[in-house]
Amino acid sequence: MRKTAFLLLALLVLIGACRQNDSREAPVVVTSPSPPADVGEGSAPSARLDVKALELSLQPFLEDFEAPLLFTSSGDGTGRMFVVEQGGRIKVVEPGSTTGEVFLDLSEETQAGGERGLLGLAFHPKYEDNGRFFVNYTDRAGDTVVAEYRANPDGSAADPDSARVLLQIDQPFPNHNGGHLAFGPDGYLYIATGDGGSSGDPHENGQSLETLLGKLLRIEVDRGDPYSIPPGNPFADGSRGLPEIWAYGLRNPWRFSFDPQAETLWVGDVGQGELEEIDRVAADEAGLNYGWNEMEGSRCFDGACDPRGLVLPITEYGHDEGCSVTGGFVYRGSEFPDMQGAYLFADYCSGSIWAIDSAVTRPVEPDLVYTSERALSSFGQDEAGELYATDIGSGEILKLVDKS
Repeated sequence: MRKTAFLLLALLVLIGACRQNDSREAPVVVTSPSPPADVGEGSAPSARLDVKALELSLQPFLEDFEAPLLFTSSGDGTGRMFVVEQGGRIKVVEPGSTTGEVFLDLSEETQAGGERGLLGLAFHPKYEDNGRFFVNYTDRAGDTVVAEYRANPDGSAADPDSARVLLQIDQPFPNHNGGHLAFGPDGYLYIATGDGGSSGDPHENGQSLETLLGKLLRIEVDRGDPYSIPPGNPFADGSRGLPEIWAYGLRNPWRFSFDPQAETLWVGDVGQGELEEIDRVAADEAGLNYGWNEMEGSRCFDGACDPRGLVLPITEYGHDEGCSVTGGFVYRGSEFPDMQGAYLFADYCSGSIWAIDSAVTRPVEPDLVYTSERALSSFGQDEAGELYATDIGSGEILKLVDKS
C-alpha cells in the first residue's frame, strides 16, 4: 500500500518539477469572464467569513483501505458511504460500521499505478429509485473508460454484469488522466479529463476543441444510446467543437465540486512547474476557457499570452508550498458553524489545507488552516454536508474538524 502511494507521489513530484523555460511573463490577474450572480467585478473581497480564525484538524474516521482516492455518499438517505480504491475496488461502509465491504470489484479491468486506476465515482441523482451509478477508470490498454453500473435491489452491492460503457478516450501518455465525475445541479453528468499527459501539453489538447482531453465534459445519461448531448452545451451541434465539451483549457483537473447554494462550480487544476490553481465560475456558464496551455494559473506559460476572455484562478499557490492541488468543497454542513461557506482544498505533496471565503469577489491569497503530513488524495462529503479527506498513504479516511 505504501509502495503504491510512494510511486504515485514520486511521479507527481517529477511531473510538477518539469519546467519549460524561465521566460514566463509577470503575473496577470483578471476576473472570470462572467462571475457568479452574487459576485461584482472589481469590488473588494468579502469579509463575511474570517477563514484566518479557523482552527482545523483531521481526525481518523475509517481505516484499512488500499490506496483510497475518493470517499463519497450515495445521497439516497441510507447513510451509506463509499470508498474508491485506486486498484479498482469500490467499498461500501454501512451506517454504524467501521469496515468496508466490496461493493464492486473492477480490478481485473483496471490498470492502476502512477496516475492511473479507478479514479471517479458518481451516483445518479435518483439512485434511490434506479440504482444507477457511474465510474471513471483506466483500462488495461491505459485509456479512459466512463461506464454505468447498477446496484442490486437492496443496494448492498453492485451487479458486475450490468456494465454499460459510455465513453472510451485514448490516452497518449500515462499521466494527466483527470478522472473525476459528478452530477451537476442541472442533473447532467460532468466528467473531467486531463490534457493527455507528458509535460507542457505537447499535443496542445487543452486548447483544441477537436479532442475530449483537457476538458470538462457534460452529457445526458437519461436519454440516448449510450447518452445524449444537453442542448445547452456550447458546441452541441458539433460544428465548432466536439458536442460533449462543456469547458476547455484544463491541464489535469483533480477534483471539482458544485456548490448548489451559491450555484457555483469549483475546479482544482494541477499545475506544471510553478502554480497550483483553484477556479470558480457560475455553474451554468458554458464554453469557458480555463487557459492551459496558454497560461499556468495567473501567469503566461512559455512566453507571451493574451489573458482576455480566459478564466483565471480565484486562488492559487506556488510550488514552494506544494506540487499537486487536491480540489475540495464549500462547507455547507451544520456541525461546525464557523466553517460555513469556506471553500477548503489541499496539496497532495505537502499535506497542507487552505481555505478561502467562497463569497470573495476577486482573486485572493488562500489562508493556510492546517498542516499535516498526509497524502491527501481527495475530499469527500456525506449526506449532511460534513467533509472528509482520503489519505492514500495510510489508507485512512479522515474527518475535517473545526477545533475552534
